[in-house]
Amino acid sequence: MSSAIPYPDEFPDVPAELAAFRPKVALVLGSGLGGFAEACDRLFAVPYARIPGLPVSGVPGHEGEFVGAELGGVRILLAKGRVHYYEGHTPREVAAQVRLMASLGPEVLVLTNAAGTLNPQFAPGGWMMLNDHLNLTAASPLSGGPNFFDMSEVYDARLRDLFRGLAGESGLALHEGVYACVPGPQYETPAEVRMLRALGADAVGMSTVFEAIQARALGLRVAAFSCLTNWAAGVTDQPLSHHEVMETGRSAAAALSVLLGKAMAKMS
Repeated sequence: MSSAIPYPDEFPDVPAELAAFRPKVALVLGSGLGGFAEACDRLFAVPYARIPGLPVSGVPGHEGEFVGAELGGVRILLAKGRVHYYEGHTPREVAAQVRLMASLGPEVLVLTNAAGTLNPQFAPGGWMMLNDHLNLTAASPLSGGPNFFDMSEVYDARLRDLFRGLAGESGLALHEGVYACVPGPQYETPAEVRMLRALGADAVGMSTVFEAIQARALGLRVAAFSCLTNWAAGVTDQPLSHHEVMETGRSAAAALSVLLGKAMAKMS
């Protein structure tokens, strides 16, 4: 684990059951995806509100608790919900739960999110595995010092190979592409969507990138998945809604549960 960005004693009052837990994999669940926890053998739950200094989200679909669990014989720590830049949090605050999770010693961080699809080949209701991202927030959780850090492979190539192979074995259509992170909270305009497509983005959302940057700086291997919940603005004439995002996320969670279960078995 990197010592370039030490955060000693950032969370001195973590509840005992969480502090003693040693997961192999940490997993952040995005909008509408909290139901994935039902596929796991639940060991304990700790609400974010019980941890002094940890921000709590007020966004629907983000339940705000850590769940210690097992899946496929592997201990995993689930973060059900996240905070967002658009809620008024700093990038460092957005990445706080990643620092806490990293302090428990996982080797791998899996990030999930709900995203609008920009690629006409990637229909809503499916999943996209991130192979790169565009950070369009003009911000970083590493700000505040000379934390220069190589970003040529944020999303671990070996993990992508693993998930790609397992998706093929399972018959799951798993797209791969570039995720664009925008500040939000408003959805994108059609002109912004055209710009994002010209920049090479396949999906757009308002999370994940700060967490991925922080995790890589701390030495974790990172994989990330976007649940493609809707066409981005201007791709169709349908208005966008957060309700649609959450409903599509809930219905798509089962497919990711199967994929992650198979991956955990390989990691055990």
